[in-house]
Amino acid sequence: MRTTLNEMILFDEQQLVVEAESISRANIERAIPGLDGTLSIDLGERDRKIRQKGRLRAGSQVELKQRIEKITAFMDGKSHTLKTSDGREFKNLRMDSFKITENFISGCDVGVHYQIEYRQLKV
Repeated sequence: MRTTLNEMILFDEQQLVVEAESISRANIERAIPGLDGTLSIDLGERDRKIRQKGRLRAGSQVELKQRIEKITAFMDGKSHTLKTSDGREFKNLRMDSFKITENFISGCDVGVHYQIEYRQLKV
């Protein structure tokens, strides 16, 4: 099984890491005159951040640029599904950023190390 985004194989599996933060909760806290302490209203679960790190390789700079453009096209404000090679599935993801952290040349290939930040809108 390969890591996919909306059922599309876009990523190299070598050095691919997907980290999910814990789910956050929202609440409202108010001080009320005459009441000792605060009133806290739980508003339930909210979103969480998911980070993906890895590297992309290609035979040429043109091919690498095309791969990056296919991935960054998902920064469209819509929700997507990420399935990892270890069987995890993250639905309702919005891709917030794609950052190249390093360029490299390896034999006949060129490549980049990258980091993607997603926001899981609904868990």
